Amino acid sequence: MPSRFLIHYAQAHHEFRLPELQSVAELHDISYKLPDDPKDRDPTRPFMVVELESEEHARILARRCILIKAVYEFYAKGSTYEEVHRNNRQSEHLWKRYVEDTSFRFLVTSSQHKIPQSRQREVIESFSYMDFRGKIDMKTPDILLMCFEEYDEKPGTTRERHEGDGDFREVFFGRLIEEGTARQLVRTFDVKKRVYYGNTSMESEISLLMANQTLASPGKFIYDPFMGTGSMAYPTGHFGALVFGSDIDGRQMRGKQKVPGVLRAAQQYGIASRIVDLATFDITINPWRCGDLFDAIVTDPPYGVRAGAKRLGRKRELSERQKELCLMHSKSPRPDDQPYIPPTKPYELSHLATDLVLFSRYLLKPGGRLVFFLPTTDEYQEVDIYSMLCEGMEVIANSLQDFGSWGRRVRSDYSQAPLQVLIIRIQLVTIKKTTSKQFPPPTFEPIQPSPDESAHVPAHRDFREKYFQGFKPKSNETSVAEEATTS
Repeated sequence: MPSRFLIHYAQAHHEFRLPELQSVAELHDISYKLPDDPKDRDPTRPFMVVELESEEHARILARRCILIKAVYEFYAKGSTYEEVHRNNRQSEHLWKRYVEDTSFRFLVTSSQHKIPQSRQREVIESFSYMDFRGKIDMKTPDILLMCFEEYDEKPGTTRERHEGDGDFREVFFGRLIEEGTARQLVRTFDVKKRVYYGNTSMESEISLLMANQTLASPGKFIYDPFMGTGSMAYPTGHFGALVFGSDIDGRQMRGKQKVPGVLRAAQQYGIASRIVDLATFDITINPWRCGDLFDAIVTDPPYGVRAGAKRLGRKRELSERQKELCLMHSKSPRPDDQPYIPPTKPYELSHLATDLVLFSRYLLKPGGRLVFFLPTTDEYQEVDIYSMLCEGMEVIANSLQDFGSWGRRVRSDYSQAPLQVLIIRIQLVTIKKTTSKQFPPPTFEPIQPSPDESAHVPAHRDFREKYFQGFKPKSNETSVAEEATTS
């Protein structure tokens, strides 16, 4: 028979909580049920009561979910303490077995508030009817009973130490099952402590959340087509998966020392044996000759702010004379004995995203997942995500990391410049391959603009230009010049 458990969430990345819970539950074949009332499954609240089949399932979630601080056996909740006590008495069959000779500790705490010690004692004494007869142990008790008072968040305000005490939204009461040990990984993979990283390295908490979305586990084979400094490889490798990485610019993966930077960082985390290999190539001209290879593809595609997205090719077509000269020089050895560096051209974000979905459909096994970040603006609509889909690919999670009215300064010479408001949103998109049908390799042909003026234009189209316009609007002359340069 299912039992109810109280999940205490970290107050971060609200939109990622339920997708992470769903993914970890699917990975471990855990069935769960969320509250029926929408206000009780509000992801912005720090507490949520869910139904699980067993206490062991609760422990598994606490050990794997990055956003879970702790899981408790749920006893009661209420908007007043009278309601809490009434509901707690109805749950006597759950806590009665601890009454006789179990050492215990009783704590009263809250979110967004500091409860005076005098009232903490009053609350503890109000539970005296439970008649616990075991020893009170403040260090190593057999059970820990927790009473949580939930207060509404008031961002941007400064309150006195005990201001609004007792004006809580709801009270939760339960017994600690397991603390969220997975949250410790956020410090373990902290970029600042990593032996190798770059200016585009993903922060550890986000990379861990993405790893959970891939269902990373022993026996899985996972690919990052925009490897960079390897931020996605370390948490997926930690969870037991084998990782292959590639990038159009091998310098990011290699670094400047003899041992490649990604491998040095992997050695730091004890997962070097799980990095299968690293390769340098453009995904639009890739070496994959068969599909259905990977259990998941996880990546943070470059979107042209700190590191522009590139693909092989020329910005302008060569004239016939230039082609003749190239052909002539190709038949003679290079006098300076330098390696040939192929030319590259910009890779517009909306085209990259559409190509990435096609590429993933080809390479993923049936049921495999594509997990990636998609930056967008306040013009975002749900159809933006669905417009990049293709046959056999289905969106199963789309979480928003909203930075609000915010803009990043990318050069120090902007520090004194007036900052115009730019609304930036980051979507963590999880797409699943829902078909066993085999597809040919994508051709990555240039996407031609639709002549239909009513055709939908996604908000992430020309993201880089929109980003920098947020700092400094383009003049008409500049726009015309840039269009002439890129045409």
